[in-house]
Amino acid sequence: MFKQTLKTMAMVMILGAMAACVPVSQPDNTLPTDQNTEQATGNLDVFTSDVQGFDTHSYYYDTGSEVVVFGAQFTPGLAQQAIDHIQAQTDSPIRYLVITHPNPDKFNGATAFQAIGAQVVASQATAQAMPAVHDYKKYYFVQIAGAFTDDNYPTLPTIDITFDQSMDLDLESGSVTLSTLRNSGVSSTQTVGWIESQRSLIVGDLVHHKAHAWLEGAIQNGAPAPNLDAWKQALNELLAFENATVYGGRGQSAPVQEAVAAQTQYLNDIDALVRQYVADLGERRSELQSDQAPQHHEALTQQIAQAFPDYTLPYMVQYSIYGLLSLY
Repeated sequence: MFKQTLKTMAMVMILGAMAACVPVSQPDNTLPTDQNTEQATGNLDVFTSDVQGFDTHSYYYDTGSEVVVFGAQFTPGLAQQAIDHIQAQTDSPIRYLVITHPNPDKFNGATAFQAIGAQVVASQATAQAMPAVHDYKKYYFVQIAGAFTDDNYPTLPTIDITFDQSMDLDLESGSVTLSTLRNSGVSSTQTVGWIESQRSLIVGDLVHHKAHAWLEGAIQNGAPAPNLDAWKQALNELLAFENATVYGGRGQSAPVQEAVAAQTQYLNDIDALVRQYVADLGERRSELQSDQAPQHHEALTQQIAQAFPDYTLPYMVQYSIYGLLSLY
């Protein structure tokens, strides 16, 4: 079952893996609102990969003295593109890379940032979860997709600075506070970054505003373990950041109340759609664990895309829905 479910992700994952070795088209690297957040206290901006890097945002906060980056990208090659983009925009050195949660698009590229002198920061929970996630994904890319070898798959990065519940980054100017949420969210643990002077909240893949979410769930004991209730509880924790603008791992930025309400409704609707789809299969539900699984993933993705006609990135559903289906 492990190998079969991993095979269903092959097409999009191979595209992502290719980002390490082929040129990519120039993505639109403006904030999803199409406006940069510029104030006297610094500037928040974004690098976004194209589909080969899973349309992943790496936000960066330039205090005027140094830069804090959130999210390493999927490969060191993509990370270097992010670095090149940032260095073309500012003379401030990249001082910190923050890993918001243990998914490979958030940590695989960390070594490229360390090579230019940045320190990698993660919660203790994220640092502890990364090795198992790394092993799971490496098995897929090397043994199933054949997109990497044991030698050229991104190495598991070391973490330079860890913290437990919260920490304030040591900056020459500006302020960034990192907090570990009580609930797990999209993966096994979640860190958010708070830039109070700009009321900006960086939340990783916890929110994909107006874009489809990655529904695989946390990787635990060598298998996906999604928890939608914990995800929704984590979203509710964001409401403590009053008057914040939420910046998620993909999609648009949005006021915190709007972002939480929309993401919660999305998860509720996805849950209902998946439950109904499985119920309609009846005795055929065993097909979800067979060679016919990709056909069902595609059909379910089409239903979900029709239910959210203004949402982008439906491929995120098709190649992650196997995780959510494991609940039913």
